Amino acid sequence: MITDARPEDAETLGPLHLRNWLRTYLNPDAGIDESWIREHRGSSATTEGIAEWREFIEGTSRYPDLRFCRVVRSGPEIVGYLRGHREETVTLGPMYLLDHAQGHGLGGRMMTEFLAWAGPARIRLGVADYNERAIRFYRRHGFEIAGERYLWRGRMPTLPMTREAPSAGGPG
Repeated sequence: MITDARPEDAETLGPLHLRNWLRTYLNPDAGIDESWIREHRGSSATTEGIAEWREFIEGTSRYPDLRFCRVVRSGPEIVGYLRGHREETVTLGPMYLLDHAQGHGLGGRMMTEFLAWAGPARIRLGVADYNERAIRFYRRHGFEIAGERYLWRGRMPTLPMTREAPSAGGPG
């Protein structure tokens, strides 16, 4: 079941975000090991990181046009989440779905909700260039690689992807 995130979900989302990074991004060839991930994403599981998640979630109620946060629940367990925000463009991320929750259309349904929220805006995201499953998923939803690979935090090979705003009108 996909629902709006609740402030109390921050207690789960902060540590879950770190666990997802540890499951998804370990890459010895790129120098991405557990200590590097903990250095750059470990704060999400700290008291401060959980407070940041709570503040973001609370902000979705105050600024629903600027912030988006949905979670996927399987009984009492949160098995996925999608977060985004709007500035000059819309930024998608993070988005994760635990392995056992994949393959059931939940990611696609979360993305559909996110795209409806974003409306006719340009959307951007960054994806690890070795996360081929995520790249394929984003392409299926209209995203394209939009520039050169860069090293996030000096190490993680990352591809910028965008989904351009739909053109007004169309052929006519």
